[in-house]
Amino acid sequence: MRKICILILLFCSLRASAADGDSVRHVGFSVSLMPHWQIAMDQYERMWLQKKQGFAFGAELDFTSVPADHDAFAEDYNYPTLSLGAMLSLNHGVTMRRTADHSWGKAQLVDYDSHLGNIFTIYGNFSRPLLRRGRWQLDYSLRAGIGYNSWYYNPHDNIDNELIGSALSIHFGAALMGYYNVTDDWALMGGLTYGHHSNGALARPNKGENHWGPVIGVRYTPYHQAISRRPSPTTHHPSPKYWYTELRLGIGGKTLLEDWQRTQYNTEPGEPDYRTDDFHFYMSYSASVAFMYRYARRWASGIGADVYYGTYYKHVRDLDEAAGISTKHSPWSIGISARHEVYYHNFSLDLALGIYLHRHMGSHAKEIEQPYYERVGVFYTFPKLGHLKVGASVQAHRTKADLTEVQVSIPVKL
Repeated sequence: MRKICILILLFCSLRASAADGDSVRHVGFSVSLMPHWQIAMDQYERMWLQKKQGFAFGAELDFTSVPADHDAFAEDYNYPTLSLGAMLSLNHGVTMRRTADHSWGKAQLVDYDSHLGNIFTIYGNFSRPLLRRGRWQLDYSLRAGIGYNSWYYNPHDNIDNELIGSALSIHFGAALMGYYNVTDDWALMGGLTYGHHSNGALARPNKGENHWGPVIGVRYTPYHQAISRRPSPTTHHPSPKYWYTELRLGIGGKTLLEDWQRTQYNTEPGEPDYRTDDFHFYMSYSASVAFMYRYARRWASGIGADVYYGTYYKHVRDLDEAAGISTKHSPWSIGISARHEVYYHNFSLDLALGIYLHRHMGSHAKEIEQPYYERVGVFYTFPKLGHLKVGASVQAHRTKADLTEVQVSIPVKL
């Protein structure tokens, strides 16, 4: 809370010092409150998630382009707001505890509640207006960042917290927000938001916490008048249209769900790795080639071929052999994917939905994985380096993270 107050004082100081300058039209801020509730994503989670309510405080430093900037991207997105945000989630009211059930295997019940722990998150936010009518405005927003978890899974006093298994976590979120400007500079805000924290399979457990809730707050909007009274029509900026190919290389890794389930449910109490919090990290590598069409300034779509190499396949093979399971194992996975990329200046959001043509990662993968995979990544383009792109992405099966990668992408315009 102290950090949020410092941010608010900084924002107010910035307003006072730049009140007579042209740049103040672009810079604003908001503060918000949000009661929220955990979402039990499946029947398994509903069996041990007990209390679900938390509370969050948030603050954002906003930057918004105005028509006088003649920014083609901003005009295409109806003058969106880019924000640097901080959020403190107080989760003392979120508890987990197993009750007697045969499905727990050899896991022994404990006599205390496990807690989610508080989460402090730093994130970037992109908020796009869907509708502007006088003093009213309706936005959707997308955000991504890093969260610090104060209390996460351990086998000593937080053993039933399967939501978060590490101090650091990856954050994704989305919101639908409405604003009403009571003056030209100040707006009341309210809406609904969704947030997710997980470690992207970099540690275990990795069930991930998912929450939703209403948001209320106030927003300082010195740019409101400049945008609402913009001339019509605005300056026309031709949109680029071209084909390009893209070579992408990735390096990342994961911990194995197979190891988690073995140590949680198939290991006797008293053994060294019974319900352990220490899991081996396995490297993975990937390469993909895509054929894309940039049909608008904001968007490009296409198709790609993806190849993955997992160093963990030998361990999976050993686990299957120890269990007497005979199945194919291979370090290589090959797929094709439909891809879509969304651009805002040098930032981009990459989305892919693919289907495997070749994948033999053991019996467990056959049970829990569909033949398709999903991938979402955030990238930054360096124009002076031949438009080289660097970013990070998470690959998932049925929305559950499988691995996290750092990727480098080289586009070639045709």
